Amino acid sequence: MKFAKLAAATALALSSIPALAAGPELAVGSTIYGPQGEAVGTVETIADGIVTVDTGKHKAPLPADVFGTSDKGPTITVTQAQINAMLDEQIAAAATQRDAALVVGAMVHTAGDQMLGNVKSVDGDDVVVEIETGSVVMKREHFAVNGNGTLIALFTMDQIQAAAEAAAASNTAAAAS
Repeated sequence: MKFAKLAAATALALSSIPALAAGPELAVGSTIYGPQGEAVGTVETIADGIVTVDTGKHKAPLPADVFGTSDKGPTITVTQAQINAMLDEQIAAAATQRDAALVVGAMVHTAGDQMLGNVKSVDGDDVVVEIETGSVVMKREHFAVNGNGTLIALFTMDQIQAAAEAAAASNTAAAAS
């Protein structure tokens, strides 16, 4: 979910940047160079018109059509620092939005948009969500706000229920010891 949101925002931010030349040779493992010939990052994946570049700090999803070619190889018109700054801003904005929505009583949906339950408590990074079968403890980082403004857990209902069952079994085994 976060990846799709970051990819869309990054694509929009970079879509106005012209490519330096048409037809760059992009391949997994290729080094991407910046406007002054400096290394920006390495291509990690290429799929569906999105090239994921590992800058060393972030994995930046960039549209394939923003790349050009230089004497060194594939290039882009922004620096590593500029890409990292854009992603830092997007991550901070998403965290602020999540934290504002992550309050006691808030409804939570799953990554599959199923109703999960309501936030029972928030204590630092620990969040307790009341679900049909009881309570489940999750971390703050396991939540986001989707494009519709809905607070979501970044897991499917099956994943959450499996984790809750495993935690309950672990607690039962510990109590029996």
